[in-house]
Amino acid sequence: MLNFIYYPVSFIMWVWHKAFGYIFGADAGISWVLAVIFLVFTLRAILYKPFVGQVRSMRKMQDMAPEMQRLRKKYANDRQKLTQEMQKLQAQNGANPLGGCLPVLVQVPVFIGLFHVLREFAPGKTENYFFGADEVRSFIDSDFFGAKLGATVINTQYSTVTLEQLGGNLTSQLIVMIPLMILAGIFTHITARHSVARQAANPAAMATSQTAIMNKLMLYVFPIGVVVGGPFLPLAILFYWVSNNLWTLGQQYVVYKKIDAEESEKKDKAAEQRNALAPKPGQKPNRNGSAPAEPEIVEQAEVEVEADGAPAKKPGAKPVNKPKPGAKPNGGKPANRPAGQGGRPGGGNRTQARKGKKRR
Repeated sequence: MLNFIYYPVSFIMWVWHKAFGYIFGADAGISWVLAVIFLVFTLRAILYKPFVGQVRSMRKMQDMAPEMQRLRKKYANDRQKLTQEMQKLQAQNGANPLGGCLPVLVQVPVFIGLFHVLREFAPGKTENYFFGADEVRSFIDSDFFGAKLGATVINTQYSTVTLEQLGGNLTSQLIVMIPLMILAGIFTHITARHSVARQAANPAAMATSQTAIMNKLMLYVFPIGVVVGGPFLPLAILFYWVSNNLWTLGQQYVVYKKIDAEESEKKDKAAEQRNALAPKPGQKPNRNGSAPAEPEIVEQAEVEVEADGAPAKKPGAKPVNKPKPGAKPNGGKPANRPAGQGGRPGGGNRTQARKGKKRR
């Protein structure tokens, strides 16, 4: 029913087994271990671009968290209106909540496919999807430090082959499985802690109770579940789990560093633009939004001064009669009007007139 998953998974694993079998030998346990590990790496390399989109979407959702909280309070009694406003906000910011789930959703069927393919490596099988009878027998006969890759420590109803059927022993199986179980739990916790630490940079994104619950599940429940569930899983699944978490740690470091650098560069460019539009010292800000105009420089005309300190007369200028010290202004009368003695206009003074009359 799920052959569309089983065939691609077995094909990728078959290709890598052929490659490493050429180096280490087809029956060597390390060839099968590396085939499983590089199956993970191939899948994660294919999902690298969606992972980057996931991180960008998460960043946008974190930035929108305060606005989303405001909408929840505003439309607490109107679920339909809240949904519409949420979708509108996400469309405006280019955020896609489902985009962040794609890498995880793709890994789930791959995990199921690998688990099923490993169960099909059983004695008496003549084929296992892309693997032929010789390769099935090679997998059964191989071991990794005495541990069988397809065997579990505790058998369940899903176990089609037991450790005894594969020719292994419990001691060798536990010696290899227990360190892998511990490593799987540790790396799962570290990966979750790294993700939670990135969310902590935005307190508004961690304000909801659902986020707090999910963070606790990621930090503690999932790592413990890997350790407790290890004995029920084939040994190859533990290799898959450890290598998957190692890839995730490295990928997170590279992707987050790249996105942080891009955001820092955008902030620097925005700051440069603000500084370019800001008025220079001594300039009045231009309120119309355009670049501020350069200040006009007004040149003062120099006044020529003669040797005695008086301003020089320009050619063609009319002479100006300056009043003597203590003299009254003429009030606009002509300056060349004859004035009599005593300062009165028009002839002599009254004393001279009287003397003239007596002589007559």
